[in-house]
Amino acid sequence: MSTYTQILYQIVFCPKHRAPCLKKEGREELFKHIAGLIKNKNCHLYRINGVEDHIHILTHLHPTVALSTLVQCIKVSSSNFIKETQLFPDFQGWQNGYCAITYSNSALNNLIEYVKNQEAHHKKLTSKDELLLALEENNIQYDERYLE
Repeated sequence: MSTYTQILYQIVFCPKHRAPCLKKEGREELFKHIAGLIKNKNCHLYRINGVEDHIHILTHLHPTVALSTLVQCIKVSSSNFIKETQLFPDFQGWQNGYCAITYSNSALNNLIEYVKNQEAHHKKLTSKDELLLALEENNIQYDERYLE
């Protein structure tokens, strides 16, 4: 029998101290770099976007790829890319940890639109409030000390 999966994740992570250093002018280049990494891991990227202090990645995980391995690969490689290209001069690295939430395939279109419209969402909601809302909506326990 072959392996069949549909493992849809929304992954969110931030620069250290939630520094608002991911300036709009360089984000597209960063997103292209991350998209290439995801493709090289045989995962399918549905959408990537973000604002100054965090990014969202909506992806399907290939069954041979562990979530933590994918996130580590993205963080290490993108951090090196940012530093080598000096894409974001104030970038000091990524925060430890990340948020990853699974969704059913029926939520895909709404999630794509949600990730696509990050700038509009953050005119009304801070990134911390957005994270708290996602954690609470998905009944994920958290420690407030690690949300900064």
